Amino acid sequence: MNARHLDRRQFLSASAATMVAAAATPVWAANDKIKLAFIGVGGRGGGNLRTLEKTGQIDVVAICDVNANHLGKAGELAPGAKRFADFRELYEQVGDRVDAVVVSTCEHTHAYATMPALKLGKHVYCEKPLTYNVAEARKITEAAAANPRLVTQMGTQIHAGANYRRVVELVQSGAIGDVREVHVWVSRAWGLQSEQEAKQNGDIFFVAERPTESQTPPPELDWDLWLGPAPYRPFHESYFPGPRWYRWWDFGNGTMSDLGSHWIDLPFWALKLDAPVAVEAFGPSPHPEIAPASMHVKYEYAARGPLPACDLYWYQGSHKPKIWQEKSIPQWANGVLFVGSKGMILADYRQHTLLPEDKFTDFTPPPQTIPPSPGHHEQWLQCCRSGEPTDSPFSYAGPLTEANHLGNVAFRVGKRIRWNAKEMRAEGCPEAEPFLTREPRKGWSL
Repeated sequence: MNARHLDRRQFLSASAATMVAAAATPVWAANDKIKLAFIGVGGRGGGNLRTLEKTGQIDVVAICDVNANHLGKAGELAPGAKRFADFRELYEQVGDRVDAVVVSTCEHTHAYATMPALKLGKHVYCEKPLTYNVAEARKITEAAAANPRLVTQMGTQIHAGANYRRVVELVQSGAIGDVREVHVWVSRAWGLQSEQEAKQNGDIFFVAERPTESQTPPPELDWDLWLGPAPYRPFHESYFPGPRWYRWWDFGNGTMSDLGSHWIDLPFWALKLDAPVAVEAFGPSPHPEIAPASMHVKYEYAARGPLPACDLYWYQGSHKPKIWQEKSIPQWANGVLFVGSKGMILADYRQHTLLPEDKFTDFTPPPQTIPPSPGHHEQWLQCCRSGEPTDSPFSYAGPLTEANHLGNVAFRVGKRIRWNAKEMRAEGCPEAEPFLTREPRKGWSL
């Protein structure tokens, strides 16, 4: 485990049940297949199933989805797997037969599908964002840390790419000097927008308020199970299917928590970030039901050992950094700009460049010190066998998820918040509390 992400938390000693689970965490011989359960097998979950099944290293014991159509298609890939609609029943009936679990449900149920696996001592791969809110992220991080033998991975697939590795090496080698400022922007605008903006963004389903009428769910969908721990809402097509649910605070957090997992991952890694000391957001007036399409956030980070204090800026939708608006840098639709004392690095998923270009004409890149990844999914399987940590374990992904959620918290309270990470509290801002955690619907718990 990465101590940098854990020393700010005070953990209770492991319970007897956790110690038993730790002792039971499996270790495999090279040719043994890893017995997996897949929770969520449509869309991203179906992709995870196909990718892992192709490795030839797994035995799919169980599949679970609230959508019967998804179960049917997944069953064609794993005909011997037992099928479930409710993951709570999966854990009750076959939890002792699986070695590891892949969670690819909607955001609001990630933590609830992940926590039982951690308590049972099972390795976990969970899609991003790791959790729905800050409190859930903290609980999942602590549960994973309580069993050091667990191998965890958040589904930030781009983290395995060679480009991110080269950028991290450049930043950490001092190629652009001390970095005190970084800007991250994405063009996606999933959230509350005007009808004109919706048409410009190709959003074919525009809605600005929570529906008051009820509709009949599709016959293949168990709507009550889809809601899970979220507040009860009558079914309506404005929520389902995805990505419509992303924009509703009841079920997701808009663009921030979704793409922040991928894009803020790069500076989080390169600059060894953890918990911000303060967060402030800017944009339209907060809507009580729907996340914003366009906004930006300023994160303030304290010095980390020899690394100086720095500010990280997030922009989504129509918001862009001033240096981008002035066309002083290439007009990439999405990007990460590290601003150092000796120059800048502009990067996206697959490319990067040093700026200003004339200053780095004869630049020699630093040695490649970060080894190539065997592949995001493949690494998780390898680490399940070896016991080594993955590149994006929950000890890293948990704090990253917390920080991303804090951007939305600051937006919703409409003021700069001073963040006490140890106490998980916005100092002097009690109105932030409802956005940090929530009570689950009856029948659901962590």
